[in-house]
Amino acid sequence: MSKKIAILRGINVGGKRKILMADLKLLFQNLGFSNISSYIQSGNVIFIDDNGLNDLDIAKQIEHAITAKYKFDVPVIIRSSKEIAKAVKKNPFYKKNAEDISQLHLTFLNEKPTKENLTKIESYNYEPDKFVIIGKEVFIFCADKYHQSKLTNNFFEKKLKVSATTRNWKTVLKLVELSA
Repeated sequence: MSKKIAILRGINVGGKRKILMADLKLLFQNLGFSNISSYIQSGNVIFIDDNGLNDLDIAKQIEHAITAKYKFDVPVIIRSSKEIAKAVKKNPFYKKNAEDISQLHLTFLNEKPTKENLTKIESYNYEPDKFVIIGKEVFIFCADKYHQSKLTNNFFEKKLKVSATTRNWKTVLKLVELSA
């Protein structure tokens, strides 16, 4: 039994790909997960994995169940509560007592990128926005608004050849708190 966080990409955005959190929690329950809770409508689900599956298999199981029920695809990335807490400590842009965290974001990758793809992406510079990739996380600093940055999910997916989804730093910190 381990506490996990499912981070779903692109649900309930602009009235599209709508999934009620109560329905999503029921879907997780039907998959055999327990102690299920959600945080905000954008698809953050905290749960206990009683099945002992690896993270990629859990993600695929959830993706298949969503596709079967809702008839649209939703990429899912899984992290343990410990992994997200470690990610907070690794963020090179985060100052623990900083009052303004609005410029910080974390892009979760479903797997570690290859060394070849990591080397290629190092040549991209979108100053004043910055990013650092550590393992399966991309730490982002946006000088302005995230939606104006070129450091998007699509950018990282295309360059690194892995699935990605992003959360603002406030959400990341809340997920750590709720999953502790």
